[in-house]
This record gives sequence, C-alpha cells and structure tokens, in this order.
Amino acid sequence: MGARCSNLSLCWGSSNFKSNIKYSSDLENGKESLPGFIEYSLDQLRAATAGFSADNIVSEHGEKAPNVVYRGKFDNEDRLVAIKRFNRSAWPDPRQFLEEARAVGQLRSERLANLIGCCCEGNERLLVAEGKSAYERSMRLRVALYLAEALEYCSSNGRALYHDLNAYRILFDQDGNPRLSSFGLMKNSRDGKSYSTNLAFTPPEYLRTGRVIPESVVYSFGTLLLDLLSGKHIPPSHYESRERPNVKSLVTALTPLQKETGVPSHVLLGISHEAASSEQTILLAPLGEACSRLDLTAIHEILEKIGYKDDEGIANDLSFQMWTDQIQETLNSKKRGDASFRAKDFGTAIECYTHFIDSGTVVSPTVFARRCLCYLMNGMTQEALGDAMQAQVISPDWPTAFYLQAAALFSLGMDNDAKETLKDGANLEAKKHSN
Repeated sequence: MGARCSNLSLCWGSSNFKSNIKYSSDLENGKESLPGFIEYSLDQLRAATAGFSADNIVSEHGEKAPNVVYRGKFDNEDRLVAIKRFNRSAWPDPRQFLEEARAVGQLRSERLANLIGCCCEGNERLLVAEGKSAYERSMRLRVALYLAEALEYCSSNGRALYHDLNAYRILFDQDGNPRLSSFGLMKNSRDGKSYSTNLAFTPPEYLRTGRVIPESVVYSFGTLLLDLLSGKHIPPSHYESRERPNVKSLVTALTPLQKETGVPSHVLLGISHEAASSEQTILLAPLGEACSRLDLTAIHEILEKIGYKDDEGIANDLSFQMWTDQIQETLNSKKRGDASFRAKDFGTAIECYTHFIDSGTVVSPTVFARRCLCYLMNGMTQEALGDAMQAQVISPDWPTAFYLQAAALFSLGMDNDAKETLKDGANLEAKKHSN
C-alpha cells in the first residue's frame, strides 16, 4: 500500500489545523497541565474502580474480554480516569511492560486521552489514562479529522503502530472534543499477537501473518471512517460486527451523505453500475462448490481423491544428513496422519499432521489443507483459517487454498469475505485451465 499514518490527516483538511493542536509543552505550561507519569499501587486502582466492579466496565464484550477497561475515580481527584487491566499472561516481564508504558506516557497531545500512569504489581499489569465520557456526536467529520491528527502526532513521535484501532478507542472530553485513547499505543501482549475480537476492524495482513504494520492502521482507520460516515453509533452499543467492509456496500452506506444529488453514488466512488447493483455468477470447481455450501463431507472426499498431486514442484531443500536422520520419522507422521484422515479420525490426524509440520523438514501445502479440514470438522474455525492461509503462502496460485479459506470464513460468519475469496479461487482455476 505504501501509505503512512502521517498522511491520514491530508484527507480532511489543510495543515492549518496543526497549529491549533496542543502538544506536550502547551499542556504542561497551560491550565490543562497533567501530572507526571505515576506508578500506582494495585490497591489504589482497586479503590478507584470499586473493586474492579463489573458496573464500571466500559470496554467491548465486558468481563469476557481478555483485557478489560474500567472507568475509575481517585478519592482526591474530581476527574475520571480509564484503567485497562491486562490478562495475567500478556506481559510476563515486568521490566518490559514498564519500559513500554513509560515510553507511551511521554506522549502528550490534546488529541489523545493521554496515558498518565501504570501499575506493575505481582502478576497484575494495568494502565491508567485520562478518562473521558463517551457519547454520540453529530460532528462525525470532526471526529475523523481529530483521530487522523492524533494518529499523525503519534506517527511523527515514533509511534506509527496503533494496535486495535476501533470505535471503542474514541473518547470525548468534557467539552465534547473527540480524543483517541492512548491504550492502543501499547501492544495487548508482549509479543503483540493479540487483536480485537471484532473482526470488522482487524486488518487482513494481521489475519494472514499475526503482525501489525503501519498500513494496518490505515485499514482500521478506513473501516472506522466508514462507520462514522454511514451513521453508525460511535462507539457501538456493545455489538459484535461479523461483516467486514466490502467495496460494494459503500454505495448503500454513503448514499445519505451524497451532496451531488445529480450524480449517482457509484459514479462518485468509481464503481461500475454492474458491480454495484448485482453479483456476477461464479463458475466453481467441485471443491469450490463444496466449500461454498460448507459441505465438509464432500470436501473430505475431494481432498482424499486429489491426494498430493498439487505438491509437485514445491521446493524442499534438504541436506543428506537431514534425509538420513529426520526424513523417515517425518514421513511416518504424515502417513499416520493420512491414514487417520482417510478413516475420518480427525483428532488423530491433527496430531500427526502437526508433528509433520512442526518438524520443518518438508513443506507441504496439502498437509495444511488437510489439517484445515480436520480443524473445521472439530469446530476450530480460526485454526482452520490460519492453515488455509498458510497453504496459500506456500503455494500462492493454488485454488484449493482459496476455497478452504472461503469455507473457514463462511464458518466464521464472514460471508462477504468468503464470497470474494471464492471468486479469487475460481479465477485462479480458470487461469490454470486456460494455460
């Protein structure tokens, strides 16, 4: 994509806005001064949240979320604070957590709900930020502009990655000015492999690789922007969206905002009328048809019939030592997995295929495809999606990988993404047969 977070504000206005933003020096010298970064005790934060009461939870999914945000108020202060409590396995190294928190705590901007403290006591890891009241505002473009400026400020100060950007990160101060929560400037765990359970905001590259990159922020900002412009409640009323943005849905979502009433929406957005109004019929191979229906029995029969012929040409650079010392055990694991797969003992097949994959001796997209189906048979849809994506990484032009991704996406309720992936697989299938 090549975009940078610092370019986001260009969508909403000229650089004249920058002169009005107060950064650290303004906040420290003016009436809006903030206390220095404070290390709180667990007892202080427990008291501020009434014993981490469920009534004070303000984050999505309530107590079921891995990391929970509470509203709080200290006895000797009038203002509210927001307190994020991480799950106990997120930051096992206290020194790493403190270093990260202190670094984020150095940022000060009126576009942020600034991080003012933390707690690192025993296994507990908590962050404390300025607390703002969250409510619906009609000034949606203003919200978008302020968030873009907040992200630009963070990017220009060495914090280009904002983790888990979604509607719950929008807060409002007492004057009704939107601010971006500073919690997203820290990873949700030490390794960063934790993201929102709301799949609508999750960047596609995170689903593929488990990594957040600067372009991920652009994607999530665009998704949030669509919600702002289409009139959704911000933040959402504790709903869990299962639908990811689709270019065809933009026409319907943005029609009420259209200013040039004489020009159709699909013309303004550069989308052909055919693409905006109807879906083209997709010609699918038998495996694609089975995946579109989520007919797991048919998928199993087809994969069993195909065997490993699609693994031909996959590079496996093995030394003679590896062949003599490791290959036999690895191949035995695959054979046991194949036997279990044929017998529909999918739990055992998962174990055997996992041993084969973990050995790293031989790379096989078919093994990932087979384990993907085993995961689907056992209701492990996220794991199935991961295996289908890994098969695509190994063999980028393999239609089977796309079809199985579609099956996993259908299982996750992400129908729009599943249909697009089916189309990609069908196009690759047609291209393969035309050559």
